[in-house]
Amino acid sequence: MPYRRLPNTDTARIRALNAAVLKGEKMIPFNLAFSQKTLQEIKYFLPSFRQAIQMYKEAYNDQVEGNKIYLEHQRKAKIYISHFIQVVNLAIARNEQPEKIRKYYNLTDFENRVPALNSESDIFEWGNNIIKGEAERIAKGLAPITNPTAAMVKVMFEKFNSAYQKQQAYKDKSQHTLDKVVELRERADSLIANLWNEIEKTFDKLPHDLKREKSSEYGIVYVFRRSELPSFMSVRSQVS
Repeated sequence: MPYRRLPNTDTARIRALNAAVLKGEKMIPFNLAFSQKTLQEIKYFLPSFRQAIQMYKEAYNDQVEGNKIYLEHQRKAKIYISHFIQVVNLAIARNEQPEKIRKYYNLTDFENRVPALNSESDIFEWGNNIIKGEAERIAKGLAPITNPTAAMVKVMFEKFNSAYQKQQAYKDKSQHTLDKVVELRERADSLIANLWNEIEKTFDKLPHDLKREKSSEYGIVYVFRRSELPSFMSVRSQVS
């Protein structure tokens, strides 16, 4: 025997609830297969659910678009930090700078290697090391490193930091709106289950086929098990 399948997507949930509202608008209460109390609960709930879903979609889209900008600023910050350290190492290799210069940037343990810049924390750590270390050197009257200068690194680093902060805000908003949708989904599922129970109870004394037919008019979805599929549908599924 076919079984009813409750919605498992937000689109299907809204469709099920909206079907009840449309029935309530078209039919007089006496002929409606579910209670006015349930109808009013759905009418009150549905706009909030729709709004929550829309807010999540907008927040998620903002996060996706913001991430493109963030990744570009991250890429540039990594390049400038890496190039600055490479220039320091090349200056040492050419004997233009002493090896002890590395201590200003906390690079003593890396010799001529560039530290890993794989994570956000790596970029923050080494960006700050370069900016602070170079400021200390210049304050002592030493010649600045150029091409790129620490000032150029700082510009890219600050753009990265700003984009990072914005992206974190986008993530927080996206998560907050998603949490709200998840919370409302539970309420939607409860309303739909109660609605469908009332509808099926109204038609409970009808023959099974007619009961499903009447209930389907209210948006209830019935699914055949594979073993119960009509023969023509089984053949079609095999062909496809």
